[in-house]
Amino acid sequence: MKNTFKALKITFFSLLFLTSLVGCEKDFSIIESDVLGEGNANFLTSTDSIPVIAYNKKLNALQVNNLESNLLGVFKDPEYGTTTASIVTQLEPVLEDVDFGLNPVVEQVVINIPYFSTPIGIDDNGNTTYQLDSVYGNTTKPIKLSIYRSNYFLNDTDASGQEITTQNFYSNASSTTNSVFNGRTTINFDDHILEEILSENTFTPSSAATVVITNEGADNETRTYSEPAFRKELDNEFWQNTIVAKSGELELSNENQFKNYFRGLYFKAEPIDDTNDGSMFLVNLESTNATITITYANGEDNARVDNTYTLRFTGNKLNTFINDFETTLVDGDNVNGDTNLYLKGMEGSMAVVDLFGTEDLDGNSIPDNLDTLLKTYRKTDENGDFIKDEDNNYVLKRLINEAHLEIYENDSKVINTLNDNGDEYHKYDRIYAYDIKNNIPTIDYLVDPTESNNALNSKIISLGQRNITSNQEVNYKVRLTEHLNNIIQNDSTNYNIGLVISNNVNYTNNSEILNSSDNITSVPSASIITPRGTILYGSNNTLEENKRLKLKIFFTEIKVN
Repeated sequence: MKNTFKALKITFFSLLFLTSLVGCEKDFSIIESDVLGEGNANFLTSTDSIPVIAYNKKLNALQVNNLESNLLGVFKDPEYGTTTASIVTQLEPVLEDVDFGLNPVVEQVVINIPYFSTPIGIDDNGNTTYQLDSVYGNTTKPIKLSIYRSNYFLNDTDASGQEITTQNFYSNASSTTNSVFNGRTTINFDDHILEEILSENTFTPSSAATVVITNEGADNETRTYSEPAFRKELDNEFWQNTIVAKSGELELSNENQFKNYFRGLYFKAEPIDDTNDGSMFLVNLESTNATITITYANGEDNARVDNTYTLRFTGNKLNTFINDFETTLVDGDNVNGDTNLYLKGMEGSMAVVDLFGTEDLDGNSIPDNLDTLLKTYRKTDENGDFIKDEDNNYVLKRLINEAHLEIYENDSKVINTLNDNGDEYHKYDRIYAYDIKNNIPTIDYLVDPTESNNALNSKIISLGQRNITSNQEVNYKVRLTEHLNNIIQNDSTNYNIGLVISNNVNYTNNSEILNSSDNITSVPSASIITPRGTILYGSNNTLEENKRLKLKIFFTEIKVN
């Protein structure tokens, strides 16, 4: 009887079987005998630990427009230092070519931008209470926040080349200014300020529900409660002169004319003192509740009618970053691997994992262990050639039940402090892995059915959560079972794995790197809207064996009698 493993089918169904067992377990379960194991007289299970090469990649000039959400504020990372994030955004009118009527006068202007929050209970008055989900840093430390009218036009298209393409904007975090690259020049948004619209010298985000009062003080006063938001009243005169006074004119006639006339807002965050400390938070500019609402009255003196004119943040928008780092980030050693791996969000750093050896940028050969792996897991004939069965499948002598990268946090460098809520500072860190060659998630991520709207508990089979072991060590596991099976069984390409830090593993979009000089052309956008950072042990052989990043394979093979 021929012993041929059709392992892809087995591992896929065993993966589904695994999900019914692990549920929401914090760490991976190792399948050593679920399918074929020690209880079977013909098979046995064992483990391989394979060294890999893991090294750092410093990230510069990352695409910062078209992000899912935007960071605003000041964040002082205990390992890396301070980053300041500001926002530039266009506005778009909900209605075009509006006639503001007879004698229109602005009565109130309110800007409202929701934070990301979760309902957590009901207060004594029956109103919902909330927790802010994406606030980072010292949440009790205020920042200075200014809003300006910007005179820089955020183009949709780039017509500078032979073909018209989408215009992207790229970070310039090594600068001391709120600036970006557009691929040709540097734009400093401080050079494009027209007027100041709002100034808050000591601002901190609040988790309190947003309260809107109608007919205040009257018998029919009502109060409406909604999600926490950045909500402020703006100066009536500015909007009267800038918007309402343009009634019936070309500037408000359509979206394009409006964008050219009112080019956008610049939200500028700054630390308030030389400690460079503060809070940073995600804002949801894509929300339908992210608006500037102009309330105005028009009509005859004895028949005034209230109306509203609404602007939304649905046009182009981007982040700017300024890094003031205490840790120097550099490209790593892609031959010997690095001792420490620096994962830092925004314009920071990522890690590259070379599983079996590739060629470096200069074409010098790096030792390739892939052939050894294939000969270990595939059957060969007397000439050393791989054997296939009648269905053209490789005949395997080992079946991979589980494969994952085992990664340890450098506990001597990572500061495990508590944040203002009493939670461990790094508690919500996740490591997101992706296929560098194709800029897509790994196949293990794609077949992972453990999806959740709560990103901390999503994709926990393919991307392990931060785990504290019984020895008080901290590790992560990144599953590559299907990735290896595809290589062994289907001759799929062995691509490098990119590792970034993320607080939202559900967000799989990519951001381009401007003028990349190697094969890393994009990074996951989720790492750009994550201010956090961590430091991991790398793969350099100067490290203790039990600390090194490695590939662990749990396999089943035929017993040799």
